[in-house]
Amino acid sequence: MIKTHNLRKSVPVAGDELEILKGIDLEIKSGQSVAIIGASGSGKSTLLGLLAGLDDASGGTIHIGETELSALDEDGRAQLRAREVGFVFQSFQLLPALTALENVMLPLELRGQDDAGEQAARFLDRVGLSARTGHYPLQLSGGEQQRVAIARAFAAQPRILFADEPTGNLDTATGERVIDLLFELNREEGTTLVLVTHDAALASRCDRRLEMSAGELTEA
Repeated sequence: MIKTHNLRKSVPVAGDELEILKGIDLEIKSGQSVAIIGASGSGKSTLLGLLAGLDDASGGTIHIGETELSALDEDGRAQLRAREVGFVFQSFQLLPALTALENVMLPLELRGQDDAGEQAARFLDRVGLSARTGHYPLQLSGGEQQRVAIARAFAAQPRILFADEPTGNLDTATGERVIDLLFELNREEGTTLVLVTHDAALASRCDRRLEMSAGELTEA
């Protein structure tokens, strides 16, 4: 499902080059759940952004299925993301002017799905928020906002779900409920799950744990 070869990322710093990722070779099979762990600044989120096609690599290749990301322009990568990829972020990334239902509907509408409202309502019900569909993000708790974000990600029925510190802004009890929900939906939908986390409990529930250290990736 996901394969990288010699993946590198560097950024210019004070007239020099800072190597963030150093020749990452990675293969993730369809349906696997994979946790990427490591210290802050080790390159975890950079790797996630590259795999999701949100940023350009400095070298190497990334394949999503049979598609090589570097062969696509920005429009092509956007189409791939809309078709294949879902996201759950630490900061939820909900639009404050839209209700919970409208936030979940938005990516479905953008790809022209006729039953966007029905699909959004169905997934909000699956995350236990059928009574909160008309509420705006500021009217929801942090845990509820993250559940809306999870519903939005899964409603598009992506083949791959990327999650960046999905419990980072939640208290322990709420985070555990969100983890349970994430893995329940992942199992039911057969989605490939790749997540960045500092949460040892979350990482332990994944099929594989990879550790990023100084731009290099190893099995943990």
